Amino acid sequence: MSIRERIQADTKEAMKSRDKQRTAALRMLSSALKNGEIEAGHPLSEDEEQVLLRRQLKQREESAEAFAKAGREEQAKKEATEAEVVREYLPARLSSEELESIVDEAIRETGATSMKEMGAVMGRATALAGGRADGRELSALVRERLR
Repeated sequence: MSIRERIQADTKEAMKSRDKQRTAALRMLSSALKNGEIEAGHPLSEDEEQVLLRRQLKQREESAEAFAKAGREEQAKKEATEAEVVREYLPARLSSEELESIVDEAIRETGATSMKEMGAVMGRATALAGGRADGRELSALVRERLR
């Protein structure tokens, strides 16, 4: 079952259980996937769907953070809830130990010894993580290792 099909089935369940927040979040995801398909001009592959969902997750997390800083707790909570719904359809994030292992491997493979080679290490580490790592976390770890 594709991500899109799972979202459609879960939307029906959320509607039946009268969970308005979840229904709204799932509809938003479905709409984002449909818009992505229209922009691409073809049905999205599972990898493309995951890229789009990661983008949606990042938007929700940043919005929640901005609303919280502005003292708008109600909206921050709504965005955080939507982010949790999006997270359900993405592969599990890597643990800190797994991230460290990936960064060490990327440094070994690229032969990097200084911050000048951070771009190469980040490129390789991102590829090894396969979209299951937060870019900021990965970047911080690479910076720490290359000092």
